[in-house]
Amino acid sequence: QVQLVEAGGGLVQAGGSLRLSCAASGRTPSNYVVGWFRQAPGKEREFVGTVSYSGSTYYADSVKGRFTISRDNAKNTVYLQMNSLKPEDTAVYYCAANANYFGASEGRYDYWGQGTQVTVSS
Repeated sequence: QVQLVEAGGGLVQAGGSLRLSCAASGRTPSNYVVGWFRQAPGKEREFVGTVSYSGSTYYADSVKGRFTISRDNAKNTVYLQMNSLKPEDTAVYYCAANANYFGASEGRYDYWGQGTQVTVSS
């Protein structure tokens, strides 16, 4: 079993920045992929971005150029740096992991964190 714990959410003004973290523990697969997703009130969960074990990244168009995903494999931690935040970025942010799928389909991710709230005020 793999446990994922997000941290770093909070309230920030538009134009500001936040960095989320996702710490993995337990029986993590070798070369596991970590994705970030978000769910705004009244909306379906959507893909934000993903990072391979080697550090390759892939982002949704809505966050490209503003958000950056990185990882520290020695610490089993993945980060989501969010800059130039907008009110429409307000959502619960989730990290998720899987053994080898590098993509945007949430159904392909096997393990999920509990989520962390990000609120961007205008």
